[in-house]
Amino acid sequence: MLPAQERCQYLLDLIRNKQYFVIHAARQSGKTTLLKDLTRQLNQSNEYYTLYCSLETVDQISKVEVAMPVILSSLQKALKHASWNKGHLQLVDFEGSMVPSMVLEESLIELCKELDKPLVVLFDEVDCLEGRTLVSFLRQLRDGYINRDEIPFVHSIGLVGMRDIRDLRLRVRPESETLGSASPFNIVAESMTLRNFTQEEVRRLYAQHTEATGQVFADGSVERAFYWSQGQPWLVNALARQSIIHLLNNDFKQTIDANLINQAAEALIQRRDTHLDSLLKRLKEPRVRKVIEPILLGQTGKLSRLSDDFAYVQDLGLIRRAEDKTVQPGNAIYTEVIARTLSCDSQEDFQSSEIGHDVPFYIKEGKFDMMALLKEFQGFWRKNSEVWIERYEYKEAAPHLILQAYLQRVFNGGGQIEREFAAGRGRVDLCVRYKNQLYPIELKLRYDDETYTEGISQLSRYMQRLGCTEGWLLVFDRRPETEIPWSKKIFWREEQIATHTIAVVGC
Repeated sequence: MLPAQERCQYLLDLIRNKQYFVIHAARQSGKTTLLKDLTRQLNQSNEYYTLYCSLETVDQISKVEVAMPVILSSLQKALKHASWNKGHLQLVDFEGSMVPSMVLEESLIELCKELDKPLVVLFDEVDCLEGRTLVSFLRQLRDGYINRDEIPFVHSIGLVGMRDIRDLRLRVRPESETLGSASPFNIVAESMTLRNFTQEEVRRLYAQHTEATGQVFADGSVERAFYWSQGQPWLVNALARQSIIHLLNNDFKQTIDANLINQAAEALIQRRDTHLDSLLKRLKEPRVRKVIEPILLGQTGKLSRLSDDFAYVQDLGLIRRAEDKTVQPGNAIYTEVIARTLSCDSQEDFQSSEIGHDVPFYIKEGKFDMMALLKEFQGFWRKNSEVWIERYEYKEAAPHLILQAYLQRVFNGGGQIEREFAAGRGRVDLCVRYKNQLYPIELKLRYDDETYTEGISQLSRYMQRLGCTEGWLLVFDRRPETEIPWSKKIFWREEQIATHTIAVVGC
């Protein structure tokens, strides 16, 4: 365990100053751990009485009269089990005499009257509230907040979930509706997120395992774990757990190296645990598709970083802003899972129809024959592209996804495909690794003749970074056959840029 508060500063100052605040972060990033640690710390300080209350049981209950008793039951449970509640304090039972839109506020008022210290309430899973229930919940807290100089009320409240308060507002206030001047959202002093681990924090976390068991993380293993996870807490732990328990069978005498971490990452990608599946279900949401599709294409023109959709997908943890200011999938594991998920049906169809071959078919003189594979793909694309594109919700990204499914089907039998999506570069870089040999591929959509010149220059720089002399540029020409026939769309030519040989592959 690492102290969760290190990743979310100023909480104690906010509480000390009687503020109401929001913490939002992606699933499985340590929010609940933070709240429970904070609850213990505040209760041990003897300055406050603190309650941790999860609202998960109120999920999808939109009727206020049904939801409010459930919220109060959750609060009562938290109060009953609070370490400081020696006298078995209970919330006042109004027995239906109080209207639902006031009962939460009145219950907290009555509780605060009984206490000799300020009360702090940390509400977890606030995302579970929706519709009028969410409005009523927030309005009652707001009313208690603005009147607490005259009427006892909660000293400080934390609202915690995956989504920022901005996104909650959109859920209860469509364009045609207004909440008026008494907005339930204007009492929040600060909305903050819980950042991922840094690489040094991953090292500290793994070092605790070494101290407890003697098992060593070799040089490069922490760096590789950070590469795959970008410090996402669940993934950081899952990579270590997969390595130690499943790959090494809890043999603490064996060293965990970078290669083992790579194997663990591939196992997580293929297994797609609940954490990954819950995120990937979001890919079907139109607002998520509007953000993810430009990233899959390496385009930035359709991506507004100031939009609510962008903020929403970022809050989910599906995307991040890299140090070079580009927008990328949240981490390398998400990159792989997103690409494979969106193209999984195609992979299965390739398998069942025996389109393409296994790796050994393409091996010539110890090297992979990329020309044979890509010329095969050109033939498939000419015959089937229109039908296959219609299968995809992500239609603009469909050519890229279909090619990646084609490659994945081949290299599932050996080798590895590394993907680099970064909105802003106008391309997608792939690197096929097979037996220590690298095969760089760049994908682009054709917009004009400059696409080819630009792509050759970009691929040459990519090859220089990888230290390769051969590369392949695939350009998909989406113009209809009435405008350009297939005989001109499908071509193969080679360009020489200094020491780089680049095959330009028309599709």
